[in-house]
Amino acid sequence: MTFPELMACLLAAAASYITGATPFGYLAGRLRGVDIREHGSGNVGATNVIRVLGKGVGLPVFALDVVKGWLPVMLTRWTLEGQGMESTWPEIAAAVGTVLGHNFTFWLRFKGGKGIATSAGGFLALLPVPLAVALVLWVVLFLMTRYVAVASIGAAVAVPAAAVVMYFRSGEPALPLVGFATVIGLLAIWRHRSNIRRLLAGTENRFTSKVTKPSA
Repeated sequence: MTFPELMACLLAAAASYITGATPFGYLAGRLRGVDIREHGSGNVGATNVIRVLGKGVGLPVFALDVVKGWLPVMLTRWTLEGQGMESTWPEIAAAVGTVLGHNFTFWLRFKGGKGIATSAGGFLALLPVPLAVALVLWVVLFLMTRYVAVASIGAAVAVPAAAVVMYFRSGEPALPLVGFATVIGLLAIWRHRSNIRRLLAGTENRFTSKVTKPSA
């Protein structure tokens, strides 16, 4: 890696962290007079926003979390390709930066979401085919179990698994992208460790569309 590429990685990661740190779930709750951290699971991610405030608020939050994972990667690609530079590593740095920003946002004392939607945005830019495989598995697991955590953990395993299969079959995606998928998948599973404990104890809540909106 050349010095300009290293600097591009550092700049992409820093800028993407700031972008990823924007807590859309928390802000959406505040607009409704609610601190989302004090309701439901206490998570600021889209799933808890849907549970607490309904789909009308939660789905836009989900979309924004996906976009903030996708856009920094694409901006990095467009900028560096326009300058004739190799962009693979800076794109990976941007994707990692935005996921870390979402998971550990400085706006909320480094306590953020679990990164599934934001990771999906990064995968959409870098690994669209493995992401498609993971989305199918997510839907199947969710419909079978009604546990968002089970579906999300399954998807977190599916992306790197699909990337590895593609790599050994055709050499695509490049090995750094396989490593990136593996790291992000492991991070997503680690962020779900409390859900895993509740699943093993039989106390994890199944997803329900019934919403009891909290008072402001």
